[in-house]
Amino acid sequence: MPAASLTEEQLREAGIGSFFRPSQLERLGISYDQLLGMVAVGIVQHVARGLYRLSAMEPTEQYSLAAACARVPKSVVCLLSALGVHGLGTQLPNEVWLAIPHKARAPRPAGVRLRIVRFSGPAWNHGIVDTQFEGVPARITSPARTIVDCFRFERLVGREAAMEALRDALQQKLVSRDALLSIQEILPSVPLREAVNVLTS
Repeated sequence: MPAASLTEEQLREAGIGSFFRPSQLERLGISYDQLLGMVAVGIVQHVARGLYRLSAMEPTEQYSLAAACARVPKSVVCLLSALGVHGLGTQLPNEVWLAIPHKARAPRPAGVRLRIVRFSGPAWNHGIVDTQFEGVPARITSPARTIVDCFRFERLVGREAAMEALRDALQQKLVSRDALLSIQEILPSVPLREAVNVLTS
């Protein structure tokens, strides 16, 4: 397929999100030379090393999340970034919070500010849901799992942020006491259990 004949709509129909890596195009039979051709004619922009985006896409509030998840595909959006996606609390992080496997090499992507935490064992899969940001496939902690993590990683996010998120989640009925305590049985958090007991007693 000649590079000049490829359009943003065709790339979208092929499953390409706002941000992508060259390997994603290769799986669709689109060569690196064709990618360079699309950059030359302005269909695609080179954002950072190994990261490209569709030029026609207007940035949304999830621009940074999409860029981060495209650059670090084997990751989970978590903690303060997940709170923002779920509409909990008032934290406005200037970094994208991502979890990676415990022994994985820490990514250092250019053009994307990351805050990396490590998940291992049950934490890597329990309470994780599939989603997408600007068409980029991603994984994120569920609202209940995010609250549990805020207490598990309280030293990183702060007690005030964790309590604020818990109150919001309960008031908005995004989570229940039972759901929170069920997750904390698998991913223990004494501070969470105490906070839930205080707020729901």
